[in-house]
Amino acid sequence: MGYKVAFQSLGCAKNLVNTEQMMALCREAGHTVTGEVEGADVAVLNTCGFIESAKSEAIDAILELGALKQAGKLKKLLVAGCLSQRYPDEIRADLPEVDGLLGTGSYTDVVSAVEELMAGERPEHFGEIAQAYDDGERWVTTPPWTAYLKIAEGCSNGCAFCIIPKLRGRYRSRSMAALLAEAKGLADSGVKELIVIAQDITRYGLDLKDGSTLAGLLTELCKLDFHWIRLHYLYPEAVTDELIGVIAREKKIVHYLDIPIQHANDGILKAMRRRSTKAEIEALFAKLRAAMPDVVIRTSLICGLPGEGEAEFEELCEFLRAQKLQRAGVFQFSPEEGTLAAAMDNQVDPDIAERRVELVVDLQSRIMDEYNEQRLGTCMEVLCEGFDAEAGCYAGRTYADSVDIDGRVLFTAAGLVPAGEFVWVRITGVSDGDLTGEIEDGGKEERE
Repeated sequence: MGYKVAFQSLGCAKNLVNTEQMMALCREAGHTVTGEVEGADVAVLNTCGFIESAKSEAIDAILELGALKQAGKLKKLLVAGCLSQRYPDEIRADLPEVDGLLGTGSYTDVVSAVEELMAGERPEHFGEIAQAYDDGERWVTTPPWTAYLKIAEGCSNGCAFCIIPKLRGRYRSRSMAALLAEAKGLADSGVKELIVIAQDITRYGLDLKDGSTLAGLLTELCKLDFHWIRLHYLYPEAVTDELIGVIAREKKIVHYLDIPIQHANDGILKAMRRRSTKAEIEALFAKLRAAMPDVVIRTSLICGLPGEGEAEFEELCEFLRAQKLQRAGVFQFSPEEGTLAAAMDNQVDPDIAERRVELVVDLQSRIMDEYNEQRLGTCMEVLCEGFDAEAGCYAGRTYADSVDIDGRVLFTAAGLVPAGEFVWVRITGVSDGDLTGEIEDGGKEERE
């Protein structure tokens, strides 16, 4: 008997890929898969449990789904992912709305769990996280022109502030053959922007010991019919000269590099158990800019790690003023239980940490505004993502803007521009951090 199974995915794109895999498994088993929770037999909520804000979002979602159950609009609730893996006892004790649990090592058990729920059981599947299966079919839920390719699972870096290794297991790369087969299927389906993701893509292949590397994988991916290939999370100490050469040489790889550095003070970096010094980060950025003058660097930063005083914070700000990184995600330190940093001395007052985040966000906003001003009058290639009725014009992204985290280009056109099409846009203005412009046919020739 087939059931109606609704899926919701919280957190990062890596989590979304797991949700897409579960959706495909349920569909293959004969169940009806939907994103509409009301009227479903089972809702599967794939959660994030990385930091406090993510936990709060997951709990709020559980309570909302629980209210639908109470109202008779949903029969069963299955909670999967990082929150289940991290807090099974607390969920059992405090969230009676939850009928079953799937850990991060048991996504492939989703069909069994759904059927057990509908048979009146309370399934709990917690497989070995270090051996979680990560190949298999997906039901891609992103727009048809963009898709993620998760090349590895887990993380072995052991940063002091991070709980991910305990939730996702050690780093393990997928085979090159499996990745290229999946990527070919995505290309054949019409995907034009492939976003390569993992907790750390730079260490791809090192655990396989068969010669596989990120540079080698990217070289093969560039032979497929993608227009853009975007890279998410390159750890600075693992970016090799060979990799820089491939990124600079291959025209399909966009010159947008997401390189989380977290800080710029050597003492804080050491306390974080990061493997780079400020001087090494500066040298890497200089090397990238020499190889790719148009490179846009995105980073992640943490303010308020234990031991961060005014001097350490000011050093971070000076670094950012000098480097002018065009994109940054700025986070307040969250003392997550089970991490080394949570037990450190010299914890920073949360109000001070919050203020430091605000200061860095303001600093980075000025840098981003400066970058946007420099785009005025230039012609940029834009991936159109459709007509924005509220703005009254088309909206899209340049190579400098990744999905859901960066800005957009709002542009006008005399004729119809289909979503998923690449066009050239003359940048004429800036609006609330977004670029504005008008379509221009001669842009490609001018850029070349």
